[in-house]
Amino acid sequence: MTTKKGKILISDPSIIPDLQFSRSIILLVDDNNEGSIGFIINKPLNFELKDLIPVIKSNLPIYHGGPVQQDNLYFVHKIPKLIPESIKISEGLYWSGNFEIILKLSRDQKINKNDIRFFLGYSGWDANQLNLELDSNSWILSENNYKKDIFQVSYKTIWKNRMIDLGGEYSLWSNAPDQPSQN
Repeated sequence: MTTKKGKILISDPSIIPDLQFSRSIILLVDDNNEGSIGFIINKPLNFELKDLIPVIKSNLPIYHGGPVQQDNLYFVHKIPKLIPESIKISEGLYWSGNFEIILKLSRDQKINKNDIRFFLGYSGWDANQLNLELDSNSWILSENNYKKDIFQVSYKTIWKNRMIDLGGEYSLWSNAPDQPSQN
């Protein structure tokens, strides 16, 4: 399987010591000769959109997207008809777009957590870096079986459920504590 936008990366249990990516699921939103970009979809932060942009008063959660440019807000959505300038990731999923429209839709409460997910920062790889990490078994590349409904999957259980789906030794990791050394 080759990297491609729309696929997901599942962090291998071997990277548990890496607090940034341990038990992460990353949606790849771009993949080309220059590198890859993705967002960690299962690590919510302890604040909401209104904490970053008080005029909105929206309680949409903010997620940790990755270690790159953590002072920038990004978003992935499934409503391109409402958000001009969206970039297609895969069937039914888009990223970026006109942020002024996002602000208006948020103020008018016309979007919800199943339509859009906000991220601070992103995960990025230079050309061939992701392939090297895949070869060293840091990541498991997988199809996004959830398609456009990926935001409706519980962030608390998505990594565990993917471990169970992979079976074998991975299913053992599905019930391991977050920090095995504290067991």
